[in-house]
Amino acid sequence: MMKIIESPREGMQGFPRMIPTEEKVRYIDHLLRVGFDTVEIGSLASPRVIPQMADSLDVLKKIDLSGISTNIMFLAINARGAEMVANADEITHLSYPFSFSPTFLKLNVNSTVGQSLETAEVVNTLCQKHGKQAVIYISMAFGNPYGELWSIDLLVDWVGKLYQAGARIISLSNVSMELDAAQIAGVYSTLIPMFPEVEFGLHLHTSNQGWHAKVQAAYDAGCRRFDGVINGRGGCPMAGKEMLGNLDTENLIAFAEEKKALGSVDKGALEEAYMVAREIFK
Repeated sequence: MMKIIESPREGMQGFPRMIPTEEKVRYIDHLLRVGFDTVEIGSLASPRVIPQMADSLDVLKKIDLSGISTNIMFLAINARGAEMVANADEITHLSYPFSFSPTFLKLNVNSTVGQSLETAEVVNTLCQKHGKQAVIYISMAFGNPYGELWSIDLLVDWVGKLYQAGARIISLSNVSMELDAAQIAGVYSTLIPMFPEVEFGLHLHTSNQGWHAKVQAAYDAGCRRFDGVINGRGGCPMAGKEMLGNLDTENLIAFAEEKKALGSVDKGALEEAYMVAREIFK
């Protein structure tokens, strides 16, 4: 079965109208009833830089977790943030945006590559201590739009370092550069056999054209963990590049159905979530 990770955090973080806390809670409560493997609900980011996420801790405390089996993921961008939320009972997964692109790290989390690796180690240690699972994202995993060094060997090297730091779920992201299916196939067909104990995911930023071939390439190479955002909204507002939207969850569900790998998604609850999304994102 495919694991579908829905990220309202991605959809909301760059939205121009401030979304009230209660609207966020109502939307996420609907998402939690759909049957997604994981819902990423918020982040600890600077309220000055990403004001839309300033109420994430309030949202976390107010969502209704009764009777659900969906995992709850929360993004931390530094060690201090990870320490603040690692012991929260509501959270099952703690995510962190690592990269070996110095420019991206400076723009996104104001960190160096060495500091970012140290933070990934802290996140993994905290998760082990508090019974959570760490999800380490590698931003700019498929290339580098800033003119910095990138190669498949360099990617393998950094995945190895993250593995040594304790990472067992690693999701790869392109953030702000379009990909083709061949790039995706090359990366996953290299990494998955080399690191069989790692669950690799795809956090794909893409237009609505050509998405199927890209998802197919990752799937054929053995990837079964995919992030999506309803209506494909969002992107990374701190990449210093024009934002690409996210892989549309509707497309991802259609692909999973095509492969007979969807799992227990409640279509009625999904349609209700879409209705709430249309109300909020207008």
